Amino acid sequence: MLDLLDGVRVVSFNHFLLGPVGMQILGDLGADVIAVEPIEGAFQRRFAGAGTWVDGQSSLYLTGNRNKRNLAVDLKSEAGRAVVLRLAGKADVVSENFRPGVMEKLGLGYEALKEKNPSLVYAAASGFGANGPYAKRPGQDMLIQAMSGLAKITGEASTGPRTVGVSAADHHGAALLALGVVAALFRRGRTGKGCRVDVNLLSAAIDLQMESFVCYLNATRKHDVTAPHRVGGWYYTAPYGIYPVKGDHVAISLTTMQALGAALDSPELAAIPEEEAAARGDEIVAALNRILPTRTFAEWQPRLEEHDIWHAKVNDYDEVQEDPQVRHNESFLTVEGATGAPIKVVNHAIRYDGAAASVTLPPQPLGAQTRDILAEIGYGATEIEGLIASGAVRAAERR
Repeated sequence: MLDLLDGVRVVSFNHFLLGPVGMQILGDLGADVIAVEPIEGAFQRRFAGAGTWVDGQSSLYLTGNRNKRNLAVDLKSEAGRAVVLRLAGKADVVSENFRPGVMEKLGLGYEALKEKNPSLVYAAASGFGANGPYAKRPGQDMLIQAMSGLAKITGEASTGPRTVGVSAADHHGAALLALGVVAALFRRGRTGKGCRVDVNLLSAAIDLQMESFVCYLNATRKHDVTAPHRVGGWYYTAPYGIYPVKGDHVAISLTTMQALGAALDSPELAAIPEEEAAARGDEIVAALNRILPTRTFAEWQPRLEEHDIWHAKVNDYDEVQEDPQVRHNESFLTVEGATGAPIKVVNHAIRYDGAAASVTLPPQPLGAQTRDILAEIGYGATEIEGLIASGAVRAAERR
């Protein structure tokens, strides 16, 4: 178990996806993360991507809730709010991803909490930011990809815009949220000063496109950012791109036209001067689409390697799992879930002194640690049972 954030208590009022994954990162690093959910459970418990459930647990819940304890509270009840106010008063970090203003209405906003806990790090995630013309709008990854330009640059001229195949802004935003919290905790360690950290999906999606935007904003002429071919970005020129081979696809990255022509036995490609490659992109793509499908990837690979052409086979998810480097990196883990059924998760991606994070607590049943957490913040056994009986909090059945 990693102990980089040992002793840090995080109270998380987050629902799928940016907030829970961001706080999961902190849990992976050893923080005591307490996930606060409504009595009926958070949205992610009731919705499963691709209809995937594991022993009654939704895949979306399993995605971002490992290494967290669970507390179920009715925030609309006076007794429930009293519980979380007491908990927040003993926390190092409070994080939420409600729409701006919701936590304030509940009396749990940053200004209210820092009165009782001045050194608190308050981390808020939203669709568009804490204020501004879009602050009250709902933020969702596909909408953000459309608004940020990401869908435009991912599409092709022939087919139009398309989104990335994952919730890219959510996942990148989660990493930024965790980074912001760690930076604020570092400063607090030196100065004792608390901090409000704000991360939003729109800014995260733009940050993902840093290279592309810097190229575009500093160009001397306007460019159409929709890629003309199946390439990695509008600012890359052919042969950079993905092309069909027999039964599969190959990605061609950095090379010269001379090397590419030699590898593919194509004098016409070898004869194209490097300085003309950008202008003759259609010609290059047409030639590659004609030549590469004549052989399999396995047949092309040694020739591409011989001529030092950067390339990769386009893997499906089964092939990713079997990739020897992926297996060496331990990118996927199978652990025993809270119900006893095995669950498969994506491992924490960073190594620390050569060690990866571990799953010390699989995603928990609703209210699994309610009694323990209430006891830790000073409630007696009779008070705890009274809160459970009143419906202010919910506790899982003892196993």
